[in-house]
Formats: sequence, C-alpha cells, structure tokens
Amino acid sequence: MSTQSPRTPQAGKSAGPAVMSGQPRGKGSWQRGRWMMLLIALICAAPVIGSYFTYYVIKPSGGTTSYGTLVEPQRPIPDALVVTGEDGKPLKLASLRGKWLMVSVDSSACDKACVTKLYFMRQVRATQGPERDRVVEVWLRTDAGNVADVIEKAYPDTRKLIADPAALAAWLPVDAGTTLTDHIFVVDPNGNLMMRFPKDPNPSKIKGDITKLLKWSSIG
Repeated sequence: MSTQSPRTPQAGKSAGPAVMSGQPRGKGSWQRGRWMMLLIALICAAPVIGSYFTYYVIKPSGGTTSYGTLVEPQRPIPDALVVTGEDGKPLKLASLRGKWLMVSVDSSACDKACVTKLYFMRQVRATQGPERDRVVEVWLRTDAGNVADVIEKAYPDTRKLIADPAALAAWLPVDAGTTLTDHIFVVDPNGNLMMRFPKDPNPSKIKGDITKLLKWSSIG
C-alpha cells in the first residue's frame, strides 16, 4: 500500500467547485434579478395605474381627453349632508355610495333647462347598455314643492331628493358666471365628486366620458 500523502493542486490550476463557488455571479444573473425587481414594482403599482385611468380618464401630456371638467382635488359627499327621500324620510346623501351618480340641481318646478338635463341624464344612462345599472340619476331639488305628474312619469328611475341649497353650494363647485342649476355633476362610487359638465352640454360628449369611466373602472 502506498504511503504517499495526497497531492495538492499545482499553482495555476483549478481548485475545483469549492473554489469556483466563491467567485462573483455572472452579468446574466444580475440582469435577471434587476428585471425581477422591476416586475414586482409594476405589480405593486397596478392599483395606482388603475385609479389613474378611473378618475382622470386618460390624461396625456398635452391635456385631457375628458369633456367634463375634472374636480381636483376630489370632494367627498359631506357626511353631514342629509336630504329628504321620495318617501319623505331623511337620509344621508352619502348612503348612495356604491354607484356612479349623475347629479342635477334644480327647483321642484323644473323649467325647460331642468327637464333638458333630466332628459340628457336618462338618455346617457340608457345608452350604456348592460353597464347602465352601475349609474344612478339624481335630481337634488332645492325646495319641497310638488313635482309635475308629467315629469314623475317621464323619469321614474331618477332619484328625486330634497336638499338644502346652501349645503349643496358649499359642496358643488361651479364655472365662473354660472350657477348650480347650470351643471350636471358626476360622483364616483366611493362618494367623491370628480367631474362637472358645462352649461348647455353636448349629450354625446357626456356619454363619451361616462362610457370611459365605466370601461376603465371596476368599482360601482
């Protein structure tokens, strides 16, 4: 039997896997780790991106593609804003959260301009097809006067609620030179006022904005 001791590696030759394992990783492994971190960051940012589309309706660097004026910052329905329902009982307006609200403000007498807004809201909702159930038309009446039978029959699905004009004025912003009764407002399902349409609006353009909101949003 040989009594010689095991040979040691000669200088300049590989010392085997034990030595190689101590060397730094290659460039390819570093790049894979970098891409993995980027992917994780994108996944985490997805909710923010979705919210961006939902509330801002695709806002490119050159401006906004929305017809309505975006309300920034968004204004939540005041918790203290109590209205009178169709049944004569008080309820918090915030209780309507969960749906997209198209809101119009007018007196119970409802003149021609008032009827036009109610008509636009009804038609815009109807044109949303299967998505229309996500939208609710709301008429905030500024007094407790009687509503004409012809209006009651023409707009049975419109919520006709009585609200304090002063409370509405504190919540709903208007364009310069206009009043609350000149606009149609949009409230998102989280209860945030987020859009205002101009006086004498184009109903086709209102429809375009509402369609985009419903398309890009999974809420409501």
